Amino acid sequence: MVILGLLTSGLESAAQFLTVLLVFILVLILTYFTTRWVGKFQKLQSNNKNFEVIETCKLTSNKYLQIVRAGKKYLVIAVGKDSVTMLTELAKEDIDLTPAGPAAQDNFQKIFEKAKDKIQRRGDHL
Repeated sequence: MVILGLLTSGLESAAQFLTVLLVFILVLILTYFTTRWVGKFQKLQSNNKNFEVIETCKLTSNKYLQIVRAGKKYLVIAVGKDSVTMLTELAKEDIDLTPAGPAAQDNFQKIFEKAKDKIQRRGDHL
C-alpha cells in the first residue's frame, strides 16, 4: 500500500513538472513569434522617405544633438528628456554624408584575413 502511494506521488510530481515545462516552452515560443511580429511591424512603420536621422551626438545621459533630414532640409536639433528644439538649418554642402562604416569594416576584414592566414599556416605545420 505504501509503495503504491509513493508511486502515485512520483507520477503526480512528474506530471506537474512536465506540465510546467510545457507551459514554459509555450511561453518562450509565443514570446519569440511576438517579438518577430513587433519587429516587422516597427520596420514597416519606420519606412520614411522624408525623414532621416543623419547623425547623433550624445551630450549628457539624456541630451543629444542630432542632424536630421526633413524633406530636402537638414536641421540640427537638440533632444532632451521632455523637449526637442530646433537649433539651426544646415546646407547640404556643410554636411559630410560619407558613411563611417566601411572604413571600420575594411579594418575588421584585414584583421580577419590575417588571423585566418595564421590559423592556416599553423595547420600546415601540423
